[in-house]
Amino acid sequence: MFREGVLGTMQGPVDWVAVDWGTSNLRLFGMDPTGAIAFSRSSPDGMGKLSREQYPGILTALLGDIEGPIDVLVCGMAGARQGWMEAPYLDAPADLSRLIDGAVSPEMNNDISVSILPGVCQRDIGAEDVMRGEETQILGLSALDPGFSGLVVMPGTHSKWALVDGPVLKRFSSAMTGELFDVLRTHSVLRHSFVGELEGEDRDIGVDAGLDQGLAHPERLTATLFKVRAGALLSGRSPAYCAGFLSGLLIGAEIGGQRDWIGAGDIPLIGSVSLSALYQRGFARLGQKTRIIDATDATLAGLKAARKG
Repeated sequence: MFREGVLGTMQGPVDWVAVDWGTSNLRLFGMDPTGAIAFSRSSPDGMGKLSREQYPGILTALLGDIEGPIDVLVCGMAGARQGWMEAPYLDAPADLSRLIDGAVSPEMNNDISVSILPGVCQRDIGAEDVMRGEETQILGLSALDPGFSGLVVMPGTHSKWALVDGPVLKRFSSAMTGELFDVLRTHSVLRHSFVGELEGEDRDIGVDAGLDQGLAHPERLTATLFKVRAGALLSGRSPAYCAGFLSGLLIGAEIGGQRDWIGAGDIPLIGSVSLSALYQRGFARLGQKTRIIDATDATLAGLKAARKG
């Protein structure tokens, strides 16, 4: 349920509400008539913690001090099969400027009207893939940078590589880089190398070494991973170095393994600034220019564009 301490202070009139409902948490933004943020609120009640019946109460609690009627537009995992109400995937290639046409509307017993945006999928045998939430960020990119065409990379738990032409998502690929890092760090034999301080100069040195090896030989990833443990045992590598090496190795192998997707233009990186900066270092080793776009900025721009239809 809704936790104390997540309410933000309302700064002005609210025209509609934008919601990014993820697996681990949700973020909510009240938008004023000019398109500016009137308030923002967050909650740890992500899709992974909720039953279908809990969603209306969570949203109502977050909007409790706002007088209705109010329109709410939601992107992300609330539209998953195991979420609030399934919003069936659009098939790639997909024109995201019509994303709102695939929205679904769960019932509410109050003045709140909810629309949940769909994700996008690829159904071709051997290329099956899905995304939920990132499609809204891609639509946001087309609003922030009209006319952009080329490769977009979205670092995260499941990184996305997408080829786009304006608001048209042509094809995409997912890489489980972030999840692999977490699983290997906490549940594999490598976890013994991470006991102690994980930040500091050694971590940065480890990132560089990992990026170099991952980019040079992505096909050797499973063999190179054990160097994390062996380096700690035989060469006295610090926990910080090992954490950085593992991160750099996985990111480097992701970039190196999908090098054939890279074109001539610069690559927008949509995600957290800190994680995107690591990808930026990897791409720079290939002489590739990138620019970082904050994930929240892209999501809000995409929700605004989707609402306009």
